[in-house]
Amino acid sequence: MKADMPPKDPAALTTFIETRYHAVHREQLPQLATLALKIEQVHAGAPDVPQGLGALLQHMIGELEVHMKKEELILFPAIRRGGMPGLENPIAVMRADHDDHQAEVAQIRALTNDLTLPAGACRTWTALYEGLAVFLDDLDAHIRLENEVLFPQFEPAA
Repeated sequence: MKADMPPKDPAALTTFIETRYHAVHREQLPQLATLALKIEQVHAGAPDVPQGLGALLQHMIGELEVHMKKEELILFPAIRRGGMPGLENPIAVMRADHDDHQAEVAQIRALTNDLTLPAGACRTWTALYEGLAVFLDDLDAHIRLENEVLFPQFEPAA
């Protein structure tokens, strides 16, 4: 994971999130899904094959795309305008989506034995797990940045 320092200004932070995380996820996931489907096909029946991983990643492509579009078209423009009454409602939806994404991450970890390669894994399998490690780190950093830094600035104090 890159050690990019996010800006402190909320408007600039939304742009940072879009370029550093949204754009990167859009590149990462289709490649990872393709690799996973290839591994499942080539190594069908192998004891450690992550059966169902390709379908899960394809599902995540759609789920993350919808989530990111909601941020890019609704939430982030409102934040760039300085916020507005009721912004805590779309933020609550984004937080719920993040919980769903974290449940999918748990499924990825279960299917891959926490990204543990089997003995003698081929280069494609190795590339898949290495790519997944980067994606999962990026997704975690993305979610934490929104949940812990950006969103609290626009939510009422508890």
